[in-house]
Amino acid sequence: MTLSVLGWLVLLGGCGALVAVTVSHAPKPRTLPVTEAPQDKAPGKDAPSEEPAVEEGNPAADVKVTKCVVDSLTTWPVADVEIVNHGDSKATYVVNVEFVDGSGTRLGEGLAATDSLAVGQKAKEQAQGLVKVPGKVTCRVSKVTRYLTN
Repeated sequence: MTLSVLGWLVLLGGCGALVAVTVSHAPKPRTLPVTEAPQDKAPGKDAPSEEPAVEEGNPAADVKVTKCVVDSLTTWPVADVEIVNHGDSKATYVVNVEFVDGSGTRLGEGLAATDSLAVGQKAKEQAQGLVKVPGKVTCRVSKVTRYLTN
């Protein structure tokens, strides 16, 4: 029994060391937040469906929301996103999507990601919210992180 417990502790310690080494050698992310659209609309009206303008070269320019719905079965929000690598090298993308109601109140957030997207290549991914939404929702990209890969 003691040897069994000792074996598990050694195994867990080895896994922890492997994770620590992997994390310490991970590339630093290049993160540029997306500028949010102005909130000059009256309460109760639908939030704007257009993404705010972003400058070229900004990772956020590579991402757009193509569909924003509430799943009829789970009542969770879902955003379809399209990612196109406009950079000069292969990249991995992590996209944060915010789900907001008609008054602009943030209801939740979801993530979409794609790995090793070649220059000029397009990917279609989904960001899934995990909060029940009572009605209509608007999806907007809140942050895009692009990791350059080889």
